[in-house]
Amino acid sequence: MKILVPVKRAIDYKVKVHVKSDNSGVELSNVKMSMNPFDEIAVEEATKLKEAGKATEIVAVSIGPDKAQETIRTAMAIGADRGILVKTDAPTDLGGVEPLAVAKALKAIVEKEQPDLVIMGKQSIDDDSNQTGQMLAALLGWGQATFASKVDLEDGKAVVTREIDGGLETISVSTPAIITTDLRLNEPRYASLPNIMKAKKKPLEEMNPEDVGVEFSPRVKILSVKEPAKREAGVMVESVDELIDKLKNEAKVI
Repeated sequence: MKILVPVKRAIDYKVKVHVKSDNSGVELSNVKMSMNPFDEIAVEEATKLKEAGKATEIVAVSIGPDKAQETIRTAMAIGADRGILVKTDAPTDLGGVEPLAVAKALKAIVEKEQPDLVIMGKQSIDDDSNQTGQMLAALLGWGQATFASKVDLEDGKAVVTREIDGGLETISVSTPAIITTDLRLNEPRYASLPNIMKAKKKPLEEMNPEDVGVEFSPRVKILSVKEPAKREAGVMVESVDELIDKLKNEAKVI
């Protein structure tokens, strides 16, 4: 079984994000970048399946600038066997390439690589779109299991426990299929120094947008970006009537 794992280079989750002074985007100068956390979970899950003897090859894929090679190398250090980078200089401060373009590019790579399973993060922490996995499944006509908190492979099917609003849901999808990962699926390992060194020697193929037949020009225009309003201090009320009055006339929630 071959598993394809898309990975994205994003602002590190520990970094406090600042908006540019002209409100045109997010400040990226000297900001630490790393692999999107949900994608780390996807790489870890693929690696665990390979270690269990249920997968034979893991291919990490990223779309972005040259520096996205570092993200692919990190995936290789965790357990991916080789990588593919689709190079594009699309802006990255607001999420980079839009979900539909990513899904179309991944479709072309899936048709070339013929994986049995695509495991990917449910969303990226920069634009939080939560669309790419679902779009890819629709474009390919494959079954999908989103928000996975447990994955078992058996008899050509993936049995996936999903996190839903009301609790947990277990479904079975025939492979090939798309699985998107949620936080509770696993705890990603730290890449060891020997594996980091080995990752530098693993093959990494570079492709251009023309190779996947996708135009990465944005279709959405960002008008402005603003930080959320600062939380104001609370106030003490003397009675239930005063509380109701404030909720109704000031907060306007009732």
